[in-house]
Amino acid sequence: MIEHSLITLLLIAITIFISYKGFKDSFFMQRYGFDVEKVLINKEYIRLISSGFLHVNWMHLIFNMIALYAFGSMLEPMLGGLQLLIIYFLALIGSDLLALFIHKNNSGYTSVGASGAVNGIVYASIALAPNMGIGLFFLPLSIPAWAFGLAYVIFSIYGIKAKWGNSGHAAHLGGALVGMLIAIIMHPEVLSVNYLPILAILLPTIAFIFLIVYKPEVLVIDNFSRKKKSFTIDHQYNYKKAQEQINIDSILEKIHKKGMSSLTRKEKEALEQYSKMRK
Repeated sequence: MIEHSLITLLLIAITIFISYKGFKDSFFMQRYGFDVEKVLINKEYIRLISSGFLHVNWMHLIFNMIALYAFGSMLEPMLGGLQLLIIYFLALIGSDLLALFIHKNNSGYTSVGASGAVNGIVYASIALAPNMGIGLFFLPLSIPAWAFGLAYVIFSIYGIKAKWGNSGHAAHLGGALVGMLIAIIMHPEVLSVNYLPILAILLPTIAFIFLIVYKPEVLVIDNFSRKKKSFTIDHQYNYKKAQEQINIDSILEKIHKKGMSSLTRKEKEALEQYSKMRK
């Protein structure tokens, strides 16, 4: 089993390594996390990819990696490592692009997490095997994959519209759509066999995105004031970012009052890291 899931395991290992570095170094997380202002104004497009290898905390990371292994280890033997990578990275970019569009007027929106890319793998699996069973946590129950996929799409649409819950619904939906479409492009023969469950998932997703683009007022999509900050567990780290800024402000105030020599070694290191991040 392991030899047929090497790419999946490699993605997991790299994500754990980079996420751990982000846990230890908040400035590293800020430098490479998804940030609307940095992408649109500073053209730091690398963030569309690098943000998918960072996580808020261990729970966030572990949940995503379990899902990635569960579906990636099933999909990789079917498609091969190269196609899995293509789906993963295109879903990651697509998820951030949809989030970027929805939050384009909210310069304070920042996010991290592999959820969009993982959703791409999940929905690619659903496109190829819509009738497989998906377990509900640790309960001895399962539902058809297509039913889970449709329910999750509806949940994500509601989450985006109502700005409800503590997940990055836009990224989840974008990743799911891209993952399913890429799988269909790679294997168009699935349309002749699985067209009903595929259409059941794609039609409401595409219709919703169409409304966002052409009639956002119908959904009351609030492109948020520039002052508003978004807080979610799954995809947000604004609170940590704000706390770091408070720490830097206190260090600068200390320099103003007592001079540079008054700083501790830890404060000097924090200031140096902050300076590097702002370059």
